[in-house]
Amino acid sequence: MAGPLALALPALLAACTADAPEAVPPTPTTAPAPVGLDPARDELAALAAAAQDRHLVAGYTLRTPGAPDRTVLVTLATDGTWRVDVPGGALGGTADVSYAVTADGLFQCALPSATRPGTPGCVRLGDRDDAVPRRLDPRVQHPFTDWLGVLTDRRAPLAVSPAQPPPGATGSCYSVETTSTSINAPLDAGIYCFAPDGTPTAVRTATGTLVLAGPPGPAPATVQLAGPVMDGEPLGTATPDPTASPSAGTF
Repeated sequence: MAGPLALALPALLAACTADAPEAVPPTPTTAPAPVGLDPARDELAALAAAAQDRHLVAGYTLRTPGAPDRTVLVTLATDGTWRVDVPGGALGGTADVSYAVTADGLFQCALPSATRPGTPGCVRLGDRDDAVPRRLDPRVQHPFTDWLGVLTDRRAPLAVSPAQPPPGATGSCYSVETTSTSINAPLDAGIYCFAPDGTPTAVRTATGTLVLAGPPGPAPATVQLAGPVMDGEPLGTATPDPTASPSAGTF
């Protein structure tokens, strides 16, 4: 009797082993490590968010190749309206202009200058949320207005890294590149610098370099246009064709 039983027992054990379920790995006691964050991107976003809450009047030195330094005056009022005066911002650098957003919309104003004397006047370009048309856009106003929203948007296609300040600038600076292949980039690549309270201290892009020229002053309750609103054509950034009509591109 022992012989047949001895032969059957190993086969029975093998069958039981084959039918047994595979061992389940133990449940991890710790959660997977979270995906690492981008410290530079987070720091820049926080500073840009603070900049959106800043209200000030400040002068910025604008340096562009082949042109004398100019002072751009930035006004960010407490009610959210803004105005940026840009010497040499139109007609190939020969005309001074101001861009402003008020409760009534987006405006371009022609400012008197040595090369274009006269009284200031403004043309309405659209609603307050509209963009300045590209042919009119000096691009100097963007770092204080709509580009701040891009810098705070974690979904924007940007690559951010720490950078050295441009000459004469202070603050925390970051190199910003666009990672999208679209021709309509959300902002101009360059270096963006901010003070700890969010005050923009410098911006360097292909347009030129803006550097804070002195301590900002208190902001007004709202901005005022440089002159009365009138009918006419706004001033483009391009140098006018000397063969064009004398009234072309003027108010």
